[in-house]
Amino acid sequence: MIDHVYISVSDVEKSKDFYVAALKPLGWTAFGNFDASAAPTGVPDLFGIGDATYVGGGLGSSIWLRQREPGETGLYVGIVCDSNDAVDAAYAAAISAGGIDEGKPADRTHFAAGYYAANVADRDGNRLEFVHKAWHDK
Repeated sequence: MIDHVYISVSDVEKSKDFYVAALKPLGWTAFGNFDASAAPTGVPDLFGIGDATYVGGGLGSSIWLRQREPGETGLYVGIVCDSNDAVDAAYAAAISAGGIDEGKPADRTHFAAGYYAANVADRDGNRLEFVHKAWHDK
């Protein structure tokens, strides 16, 4: 299952209006911003839009809009993992297959307690985040 997708846009405010309107008939709603000021370097400010399950705290899907950086290309997709061990295994397999490390498996408490993830990129700059959210284990 896809947990989340980051979409890099040239104008977050205009894009926010577009995505909120386009996804509203499907039950998606805006649920807020992530202020990266307390996050590690490289984590961007984000604006979140989620399906009803995600917004309700369940295992659903979300889109996060972020400001595009000059020269930025590629896609960012978060893939749901059932455990921290699954995150570790997917990360190791991706690195063994030629992936580029963009964040070894670790707790990412700057997002939320119980958020464990690893990040890799392919040779074209597309990025994957393998993520386990402990609150979905209940």
